[in-house]
Amino acid sequence: MSRILAIDYGKKRIGLALSDPLGITANPLSVLHRKSLSEDIKKIKSIIEEKEVGKVVLGLPLNMDGTPGILTEEIKSFAKKIEKEVNIDVEFHDERLTTHEAENLLIEEANMSREKRKKIKDKIAACLILKSYLESYK
Repeated sequence: MSRILAIDYGKKRIGLALSDPLGITANPLSVLHRKSLSEDIKKIKSIIEEKEVGKVVLGLPLNMDGTPGILTEEIKSFAKKIEKEVNIDVEFHDERLTTHEAENLLIEEANMSREKRKKIKDKIAACLILKSYLESYK
């Protein structure tokens, strides 16, 4: 089997998480600070090749009522660019409240300062997206 890369897309940062080769565990990987679309895709492509990723799961921001969120179309466009550049399947997974949940985990469980949370909450959110995705297939 191959790994799954989860992406928490944001305007300023992109959170990344990676599964183990068997698709059992989800682990935070890194946070990319956005530069340009082409540079972001290039970096993601490099990670996909280096980590031997077979699938990408992209968090899809839905409103609480299930309707598409503000960034939904932008994220779908981003997914198409990844599929085209990397020749890999991209699936979407509901990401409602993952960033909020990540923030709460870092406050309540780790008692982390705002500055430290800001640096890692996106990769924790990506990890939560991946965890939810993996659990949905068990």
